[in-house]
Amino acid sequence: MKRKERVSNPSTGSSWHPFVRRRHLICSMQILAAALSLDLPGAAARAMPRPGIPTRAAGDERRKKDSHAADFVLFGTVFTEQGLALHGAEIRVHPAGRKKPHWEARSDRRGEFAVRVPRGADYELNVTANGFRGETRQISASNDNRRDMVFRLPSAAGGKSK
Repeated sequence: MKRKERVSNPSTGSSWHPFVRRRHLICSMQILAAALSLDLPGAAARAMPRPGIPTRAAGDERRKKDSHAADFVLFGTVFTEQGLALHGAEIRVHPAGRKKPHWEARSDRRGEFAVRVPRGADYELNVTANGFRGETRQISASNDNRRDMVFRLPSAAGGKSK
């Protein structure tokens, strides 16, 4: 009986045997993984905690979900004078009375941004962009959970707008 030779794959340069079906092996592994992840009735009763792996307490999930419950969200949109969304505008937020920004963000391609700050304080929000005059606003984060703002930045004198 004559031995079969390996056939090389010209596109990848690797050699493979014509009778090996890697595709079938991968499909069978995917089917096995899907079968193991099925939620069968009674499977929860049979599930045993594994030694060495800590289980979560009921309060841990609530604490994780509520970690930002007391935060205040500053949400805004930055436009040019012509009403076009301003991509890449820098947003800096700091507590009132301080000069160094504590939170920073950039507007996305739709000109939108969101900054999460602790509730119950006064903040100063500064929006700047290359070729445009910046704008500063005082914000009180004591009421509600969110503040929506719209900024229309005028072109800087002698500057190029985007």
